[in-house]
Amino acid sequence: MARDIGALLFDKDGTLFDFEGTWGQWAVRALAEITETPEAAKVLGDHLGVDSVSGKFRADSVVIAGTPHEIVAEVRLARPDFDAGDLYNTINRIATEVVPVEVTPLPPLLKTFRDMGMKLGVCTNDTLEPAYANLNHAGVREDFDMILGSDSGYTPKPAPDGLLAFAKHVGVDPTRCAMVGDSLHDLQSGRAAGMVTIAVLTGVAETPELAPFADVVLPDISHIPAWLAQD
Repeated sequence: MARDIGALLFDKDGTLFDFEGTWGQWAVRALAEITETPEAAKVLGDHLGVDSVSGKFRADSVVIAGTPHEIVAEVRLARPDFDAGDLYNTINRIATEVVPVEVTPLPPLLKTFRDMGMKLGVCTNDTLEPAYANLNHAGVREDFDMILGSDSGYTPKPAPDGLLAFAKHVGVDPTRCAMVGDSLHDLQSGRAAGMVTIAVLTGVAETPELAPFADVVLPDISHIPAWLAQD
């Protein structure tokens, strides 16, 4: 292998799974379930930066990189009448029920990485229950050496804590690990951990926003093997 990288740590939504294809489902269902009318769903969706009918996101939506607790807090700014605990449980339950849309067939791609001798991980600002459900649905949960969520006991991205825990767990120096993600949170956490940063365009952010924080910007994760093979 041309590039001296021994481990790949992936964000989940927008990286392994197409962001709007997956979380658009979640947004439409969640807004419909927690509000009383389509009009109320639209108002709350506008506040959260997502269209309540199409599931299309604004680039500044808290949902893109926020943890479930941050999403709940943002919802309650608009709807303080909502119970935080009930809301948290509802949005997490719906997240476990959505059908994740793979950006590329994941089992063969992850086998390719494994055949290269790569250690693999997931670090998401989602919680572990939906992360496990999404990865199980794709049939790839067991392909990862470590799966980290916002409830794994580490400060969520953009902090580097979870990334450094992954590097320690798999026994690969952070400088030989790559953080792969679609958002600034992913890339900022990778830079803070001293990792290589790989940006992908399967989320909402575009190249001009991501490029300053990325060692490379790729269309999607299927392009990583060819990039790794380059001199």
